[in-house]
Parts: sequence; C-alpha cells; structure tokens
Amino acid sequence: MHEDITMLLIELGAVILALGILGRIASRFGFSPIPLYLLAGLAFGHGGLLPLAASEEFVATGAEIGVILLLLLLGLEYTASDLVGTLKTQYLSGIVDFILNALPGAAVALLLGWGPVAAVALAGVTWISSSGVIAKVVGDLGRLGNRETPVVLGILVLEDLSMAVYLPILTALLAGVGLAGGSITLLISLGTVSIVLFIALRYGRVISRAVSSDNPEMLLLVVLGLTLLVAGIAQQLQVSAAVGAFLVGIALSGEVAHGARNLLSPLRDLFAAVFFVFFGLSTDPAAIPPVFAIALGLAVLTALTKIATGWYAARRAGVGTAGRWRAGGTLVARGEFSIVIAGLAVGVEPRLGPLATAYVLILVILGPLAARYTEPIVRRFTNRKPLEAPAIERLDDTANSTTS
Repeated sequence: MHEDITMLLIELGAVILALGILGRIASRFGFSPIPLYLLAGLAFGHGGLLPLAASEEFVATGAEIGVILLLLLLGLEYTASDLVGTLKTQYLSGIVDFILNALPGAAVALLLGWGPVAAVALAGVTWISSSGVIAKVVGDLGRLGNRETPVVLGILVLEDLSMAVYLPILTALLAGVGLAGGSITLLISLGTVSIVLFIALRYGRVISRAVSSDNPEMLLLVVLGLTLLVAGIAQQLQVSAAVGAFLVGIALSGEVAHGARNLLSPLRDLFAAVFFVFFGLSTDPAAIPPVFAIALGLAVLTALTKIATGWYAARRAGVGTAGRWRAGGTLVARGEFSIVIAGLAVGVEPRLGPLATAYVLILVILGPLAARYTEPIVRRFTNRKPLEAPAIERLDDTANSTTS
C-alpha cells in the first residue's frame, strides 16, 4: 500500500511538472498547449515511451472533473439574456454552421463503415470550434474591437448552447437507448435547458445572492460542490454531466460569476490539462498513422467549411469583405469539445480516438495560422489592394474612444 501511494505521488508529480513545462513552452511561442498535452498523453499511455500504471485511475477521475470545470467556466461567461439574444439574431448562421461542418464528419464516418452512432459523434468532432483557442487568438491578434469579432463570438455561443442538446442525444445513443428512450432524453434536455434559461432570466439575481459569499473559500466550496452535485444528477438522468455543469454556470451571474471564474480558473486549467493527457493515454500512438491521411483530408475540408461559415455569418451582420474572411479564418481551430466528444464515443468505434487526436492536432495548429493569414492570402490571390481600410473595420473602437 505504501509503495502504491509512493508511485502514485511520483507519477502524478512527474506528469503535472511535465504539463507545466509544456505549458510554458507553448506560452513562450504563442500557441495553444493542447497539442502538447495530447502528445504528452500519447507518450505516457499504452504503447508510448513511458506508460503510467499507478496513477491511471486517478488521472481518469481528474479528466472527468476537467470536463465538468471546462463547461462550468464556459457557462459562467454567458448570461441567459446573452444566449437568448444570440439565438434570436444568429440562428440562421448557426444552422449554416451545423450543415457545413457537422455533415462532413458524419459522411466520413458512414463511408468508413463505422455506423450511425459513430457518425453522430464524428459530426460533433468536426462541428464545434475551440472557444478557448479562438478567444486567445483574437486577443493575441488585437481584434477584440473588430466588427467581425461579435459575429465570431455569436457562432461560438450558439455552438456552446447546442452542446446542451447534442451531448444528451449522443449519451443516449452511446447507451443504446432506443427511439422512444432517445426522444424522452431529448425532451428532458430541451426542457431542462429551457427551464434553466427561464429561471436564470427571472431569478438569476436571487440564485446568485443565495450562492454569494465574501469569503473566497466558502464561495469556492459552494460553487464547486453545487456543480459536481448537479453534474452527477444530470449524468444519472442521462442528460450529461457536462451539460449540468454548463447550466449551473449560466444560472450564476454578476459578481458571483466573476468571483467564481477567478477562483476556479486555475483548477479548470489543471484538470483540463489532465483531461487532454488522459485522452492521449487512452490512444495508442501506433493507431494514428493508419488514419492520419483521413484526418488530414477532413481537417482541410472542414477548415474551408468553417471559413465559409464565418464569411456567411459576417456578411449577414453587414461586415465588410476583409472582416468576413477574418471571421472565417478565426473559426477554424478545433480543440476541447472535439476531444470531449471523441472521448465519450471511443468505446463505440476504437478508431475514432486516434482520428480525433490527429484531427485536433492538425487544426489546433492550423487554426491560429488561418486566423492570421486567411484574409491576406485571399487578397493576394485576388490581386487586390487591402479589401477595406482598417479604420472601417474598427469603427467600434473609434466610437468607444470618442465616447470615453
């Protein structure tokens, strides 16, 4: 027993230290650490260079907590009124986003003979952009004030909200629930989302006051405990623990949401890193080369469809030509959600894990490059001058500075 605990501490210490070093390397060169975390998991997993043994169960539990915290912090970013407003104004763009980006994944899975459940899973992998990577890229490129940025954020909000419906459906399909059971699960998830949005709109301040505390320790314990409890109940109802955490985040607002974000962000970063490592652990590196060509082709195709999605959404919002191309390029990156979905479905089709790993590795690297260079490349190939003056694209900044 003593030796087991000793090995557990040594392995965990080595893994967390390695993650810290990889994170610093990624930060030093200005890119997302997600691909490095996935590669670390491949190195530490079965068939890797240095397989873990003692800490595998602990890492699996930490990975579950990582998914829950990812969704909780995502929910804390939005208010119910934000979500309802985005639904009203950008639902058509959301539909186009789904058609252009989910269908290629589903089609590839069916062509490979993986079956309908794997098709639904791979559709989700190719559909959802990475909110974390995109938020960082937009900030790094200094585009927070650009006219296309609200369009990009609106697409991300719609995708995140769609997960509250998509994940329960996928969970039910993976559990082998029939048509009747799946319909009930869908109704439960839709009803739950609708009720939470209604309660958050009408009574969000009351809920936030009940949870609020001037003591950071008490606030951390109450919010984290409430989230894990609701996530567990949601999982029991086959609505998905991740969706339960997301809804808790939506229900909290104001100073409570701000305080909870500050307290939970370091925990989220730690356990999210553990989650990516765990996904890598469960993937045999030898299984990636056979599916790499498929992953590359799918990555190129869905990079183009994301660019088309952003272009269409920005055009609907009245953004100029350069902003449309920038919006499209910004949406290319895939990341955390794609891995979450693949992690759920890997038991149905073992090749889905390696394919998703290669796919995310390609697009999490290609995404920032697409955000930076899509518009200049289009301009160069069309032999035009800058598609519009930068001042036009940053009217919001000018207005804000004048007002202030």
